[in-house]
Amino acid sequence: MRRAFESVIAAWSVIQRYAAAIVMIAMTALYAFNVLVRALFPQFAAHLAWIDEGARYMMVWIVFLAAGVALETGRHVLIDLLWQRWSERTRRAVFALIDVVGLAFSLYMVALAIQLTLFIARSGQISPTLGIPAYVLYVAPAVGFASLALLYLARLFGMRDARRKPVVAEWLGTGGS
Repeated sequence: MRRAFESVIAAWSVIQRYAAAIVMIAMTALYAFNVLVRALFPQFAAHLAWIDEGARYMMVWIVFLAAGVALETGRHVLIDLLWQRWSERTRRAVFALIDVVGLAFSLYMVALAIQLTLFIARSGQISPTLGIPAYVLYVAPAVGFASLALLYLARLFGMRDARRKPVVAEWLGTGGS
């Protein structure tokens, strides 16, 4: 069971990293193209108004996809002034408390995000320039917080916990600062 759970987390982590990277590259390319067109061919700028809204949608998705990557790799904020002085037992207890609270909060946020997404979907709201259903934007928090919940659960079972065992992966390089 543990091995299957680890496999699911590993697969989701890869999907999440690549999705965030691809969306970020696409957003950057679209926005750069938009700036070039506005600077060189201002007469066509009105036809590209959808890029601004698309970039905002993409940014929201990047934030919520990257939240899980940051948690998995230990890149979330950690105030280590005290915990380095604590005993291993105290540290484990505090980390477990953080993970339980993080799991509970993330699950609560998933529930709220799903409610909001369904509300927006039922309203039939359409994005003004993209012409896509507005609920697409509201799915991102549900996905992001579900990812965080999965990772907090994994950390409770001692898996993928960068606080105890730093994550070293090819895609991460040497681990950086």
